[in-house]
Amino acid sequence: MTDRAIRRRRRALFLFFFLNGIAMSSWVTRTPDIRDHLGVSTGQMGLVLFGLSVGSMSGILCSGRLVSRFGTRPVTALSTLLIIASVVVVGVGSALVSASLVTAGLCVFGAGMGAGEVAINVDGADVERLTGSAVLPTLHGCFSLGTVVGGLAGMAATAAAFPAHWHLLAVAAVAAAIFAYAIGAVPAGTGTRTASPASDPAQRPRPRLWRDRTLLMIGAVVLAMALAEGAANDWLPLLMVDGHGLDATAGSLVYVGFAAAMTLGRFSGTFFLSRHSRATVLRASALSGAVGLALVIFSDNTVVAAAAVLFWGLGASLGFPVALSAAGDSGPDETARVGLVATIGYVAFLVGPPTLGFLGDHYGLRAAMVVVLAFVAMAALAAPAAGRRTSRRRASSADLPVELAVKQPSRSPEE
Repeated sequence: MTDRAIRRRRRALFLFFFLNGIAMSSWVTRTPDIRDHLGVSTGQMGLVLFGLSVGSMSGILCSGRLVSRFGTRPVTALSTLLIIASVVVVGVGSALVSASLVTAGLCVFGAGMGAGEVAINVDGADVERLTGSAVLPTLHGCFSLGTVVGGLAGMAATAAAFPAHWHLLAVAAVAAAIFAYAIGAVPAGTGTRTASPASDPAQRPRPRLWRDRTLLMIGAVVLAMALAEGAANDWLPLLMVDGHGLDATAGSLVYVGFAAAMTLGRFSGTFFLSRHSRATVLRASALSGAVGLALVIFSDNTVVAAAAVLFWGLGASLGFPVALSAAGDSGPDETARVGLVATIGYVAFLVGPPTLGFLGDHYGLRAAMVVVLAFVAMAALAAPAAGRRTSRRRASSADLPVELAVKQPSRSPEE
């Protein structure tokens, strides 16, 4: 690919991550309004949210196979269209006061987010090899930036009493425009699995990834850092309110600080990865997250606890994208490797927060976060599995996983 085509492709991936962040935070910020409009209890709202969990796991479990068969472009297109359609369905369900329709919309939303997770990360890892520089941290930074932008817009819409369904329909229109602009820059063929002829002496049996110790160590890092991020996304405002006595507005402000720290950490990740190994960056991230969590859990000083959330956010910011990049480089069959560790991360996102809620009911949220602290400390020990720094040179076909060395992305018209 030419330098111009690579720049267009990278810009398109930035937009896809940004789109996902806006869509997610737009829903989250309007959740209280939609719950009140539907007239459901907290328990019933939990069942509505369960649709998001079911859809997410379904999407992530199918994503790796879809990418291996069809490539990243059609899977990215399908998943983004599902997200756009789901935002419309949720908005219509809210307008019609239909909890079942909102649940169905959230299920489709989760399927779109899960299905696109492997596709856009595989595409980002391929751009990393083509450019010889770290790209995934910045891509995930665009997601965090999208959550900040979408969250601020959602807060403004809530303050202005703008109806949630009109807000979500406007978000869907913006997302559709971004999709129409960006999809053409994503090449076809990336991530597809091409079988070697039976007579090919170079053909080797595909490794069983669950027996790859290095990959499982990387998966442990993803599990821990995804748990740290998911715990903050679901419980941080309540943790500051119930555990440290802040009011709801101050608790929300602390969460905005966490999101801003995540965004800063991901955008600065390329700078550190160009100078230090992935293992060093991951270890430093885990230690930062552990320090922040420990202060939030054990300090009774409200100001110290609130400030410590910044260390928590900075620590959680790079774990997921850097570990995904390391997984893609850990051996042949990049799509399956990224898919495996992404699935592990989604398990943490979906199972971790409800588990913390159960523990919080019995022991308090501050005590429940000790579980997250233990996992983050484990990530610091597992960080060496991530390996050396990303190469500064462009990757040759010899450097690529077997599938991508056999079948490179189709050329764009600009090449």
